[in-house]
Amino acid sequence: MNNRFAFVGGKQGLWQVTRIDNLIGTGLEMVERLDVVNGEADETEAAWILRGLTSNVRYATRVEVNALKQIQPTLNRPEALCAALIPIKKTAQWWDLSQDERREIFEETSHHTEIGMDYLPAVARKLHHCRDIGEPFDFLTWFEYAPEHTKAFEDLLDRLRVTREWDYVEREVDIRLMRLV
Repeated sequence: MNNRFAFVGGKQGLWQVTRIDNLIGTGLEMVERLDVVNGEADETEAAWILRGLTSNVRYATRVEVNALKQIQPTLNRPEALCAALIPIKKTAQWWDLSQDERREIFEETSHHTEIGMDYLPAVARKLHHCRDIGEPFDFLTWFEYAPEHTKAFEDLLDRLRVTREWDYVEREVDIRLMRLV
């Protein structure tokens, strides 16, 4: 499997876009569907394409990585009919911090991984990095969950968005989706 992904907003794809909330900064145009492509995407009829790479875990300790592996569900579970794609761009101030300073904010102050683990296995997620490939966002986070876990997913986002880490977010879009069956 290729580690390159493209999220193609347009008129085609397995996911119906139910809403796009432009939360911070410049938003994205509303589209009917989203196609998730592992590899290169056809740009012919796309309103927009967001590209990212899956990569190694960057801010988690070995203990956290092992714990995540034990309870993190796989994507594309049959019951996970709901999804969210949340592109985020951090400020220059964030990127001027050293790795250990970012880790301090990300985990020791904001408790990002700990919060996320509170919602596993109900909410599956995959992070895509895009800062170093010239894309307009730094991260694309893909979440999948069953309809009965929608409130849990909203709680997860509410808890993360009030942390110190979010002081460094300069652009965030929240794209909600339903899988077409």
